[in-house]
Order: sequence, then C-alpha cells, then structure tokens
Amino acid sequence: MSQLLFIAAGGALGAVMRFMVSNAVYSVAGRDFPYGTLAVNVLGSLLMGALYVLLVERLTDAIEWRAFLLIGVLGAFTTFSTFSMETVALLEGGEPFRALMNILLSVTVCVLATWVAVVAVRQL
Repeated sequence: MSQLLFIAAGGALGAVMRFMVSNAVYSVAGRDFPYGTLAVNVLGSLLMGALYVLLVERLTDAIEWRAFLLIGVLGAFTTFSTFSMETVALLEGGEPFRALMNILLSVTVCVLATWVAVVAVRQL
C-alpha cells in the first residue's frame, strides 16, 4: 500500500511539472509545433536513464524512491499520449511533414537522451 502512495504523490508532482515545463517552452517557442511536449519527453527520457541506473542498478533497496520517481513523477511527467494526439492533430490539420518531424524527433531524441544518461551515470 505504501508504494501506491509514493506513486500517487509522484504522479501529482509529475503532472504539475509537465504543465509548467511545457507551458514555459511554449511561451518561448510558440505553439506552431509541439515543442513543449517534445521538451518534456526529452527531459523525461534523460531523467529516466539517469535515475534508472541510480535507483535500479545501484540503490537496489530504494523501492519507495523508484515508485515515487520512476513510476510516479516520470510516468506523469512524460506525455506519450499527448504526443500521439498532437501528431494526429498535425496530420488532420494538413501538416504531414510536421507530424513526421514530431514522430522522428520525439522517438529518436528521447531514446538517445535515455541512452546518453544511462552511459553517463554508469561512468560515475
């Protein structure tokens, strides 16, 4: 039961963080492309890679922290469902190039960010 509370608390924090970060990015970059969602997903992927190494590979007793940060915070912070809806909206809006760029950038950069973080944190 305590793990569920950690996940719930982390989820609440992650959702608020997603809202704040994506809106901050949109205020700078505009809304003609899903920059906010892309930024959140790249940052979330980078954090997932680093925290995975720390909390799963190194601090194997940190079950509550794993539940709070990996499942709760990052689960709510990253926005794959939002990414999917924004991509569909771009397609339906007659923007197939932007939709394709969103797919390619989001998938490529997020996987790369996770890998970079895993490799970097393993070196510490």
